Amino acid sequence: MRNSSLFLRSGLTVAAASALPLFVAAAQAHAVSGISVSTTGSTASVTTSTCTNVNGSWGTASLLNSRQANFSQGRQVSLSGTSALQSAAWSNVNAGTYTVIVICSDGTTAGTQSVIVSPSVRPTISATATASPSRGVMGGVGGGSQDYGTLTLVGGGVLVGAGVAATAWYLRRRTSKPYRL
Repeated sequence: MRNSSLFLRSGLTVAAASALPLFVAAAQAHAVSGISVSTTGSTASVTTSTCTNVNGSWGTASLLNSRQANFSQGRQVSLSGTSALQSAAWSNVNAGTYTVIVICSDGTTAGTQSVIVSPSVRPTISATATASPSRGVMGGVGGGSQDYGTLTLVGGGVLVGAGVAATAWYLRRRTSKPYRL
């Protein structure tokens, strides 16, 4: 009875601890989503509806690769659009994982989201037919037909003998000790 309650308590603790990261991730995903990022071939685009027009500008979007750490290091594009929807696009983007950050013209961050750009050109694989052998399958002994010299055979025999002697010594020594609890 004592062990079963201990297992029950530890099982509940493990279940609660493993579920905690899921709740945190769900809260972060809900809080960050002010932008929508998509890709088509080698073009990445972002849309948002959270920015307002200040002095004729909606804001700026930046595309960062994995080696870039902040907004100013990425490929920056000005947002264009209407009060209902603003967008930006990057063309000729190499395949890889990128982070898109949108900063509105009033200085607020509209959102941050990761995007994966897939290679736009798939390699073509072409196979050429070759003639099959006319005499059927050529069987063999798989490398066993090579003639080894006397030195190689003696060396192998010494290694096998040393292995047998070491095994016998180990087993004899193991059985000569009395069994202890």
